[in-house]
Amino acid sequence: MKEILRGVIDLHVHAGPSVAKREVDAAEMLKEAVEHGYRGFLIKDHYFPTMMSAQLVEKHLGKDNVKVFGAIALNNSVGGFNLKALDVAYSMGAKIVYMPTVSSNQHIEDHKGHSFPGSGNAQVEEKPIIYVDENGNLQEEVKDILKYVAKRPDLILGTGHGSAREVDALITEAVKAGVKKILVNHPFYLIGASMEQITKWGKMGAYIELNACVFQPSNFGVTPLDIARQVLENVPIEQIVLDSDYGQNKNGSPVEGLYKFIQILMNELNVTEEQINIMAKETPAKLLGI
Repeated sequence: MKEILRGVIDLHVHAGPSVAKREVDAAEMLKEAVEHGYRGFLIKDHYFPTMMSAQLVEKHLGKDNVKVFGAIALNNSVGGFNLKALDVAYSMGAKIVYMPTVSSNQHIEDHKGHSFPGSGNAQVEEKPIIYVDENGNLQEEVKDILKYVAKRPDLILGTGHGSAREVDALITEAVKAGVKKILVNHPFYLIGASMEQITKWGKMGAYIELNACVFQPSNFGVTPLDIARQVLENVPIEQIVLDSDYGQNKNGSPVEGLYKFIQILMNELNVTEEQINIMAKETPAKLLGI
């Protein structure tokens, strides 16, 4: 066992079954999590809510008190900003609701000319979603989503793959609406956020994701490690969430990917074991309410 992993809660694992090929399915991920002493993990899928696979594997295959959580992403496959879909997902135990990822215009434009490893073989073309108008105002249906989340303090708002402009408007409105738990997904990758914006969102109370997948060789290339250094310097350690974002086909084990990134952070950026424990264990537990 890699001792530093004992007690980890990975909030961003792409485990099958999914429309896309995955390196692990939920049962295989649970087996690895148990083996390495994880406290839990959350399964993210771009196209389908994941509470069913999460609950099934935890109930029938779980042991050592490893918890498995599910989520929903508000993409075209669930009707976009579908409040009913969110309500049903929450009723089934969803812990995170993500704003559009693969359906966002930002994501679609960023992947023009090359395939996205998480898209699978779905054949109906995505209808691009932009949820902020030219004046920076959110669509009313997005505000309804935020009102729903605000009334449920155990539900986490994930910012998804929108543009920095959209994410900024979203966080501003979410804070105004009273949303307590906002997780900014890889703002330095695909989103195009500046460090000034990332710092601002942290000061507004949002949690900033530092995901292993984009900082080391993978299907997504490599984000400069200096970006991670800047996040660590500009955002309070208690507001950074360290997770894997692994599980894509041919990207290797999410557990191994997270472990390698932890070693990089400790060896090259002088991150301490105490700081790793806060980012990968304590803060995720706080967000999940466990």
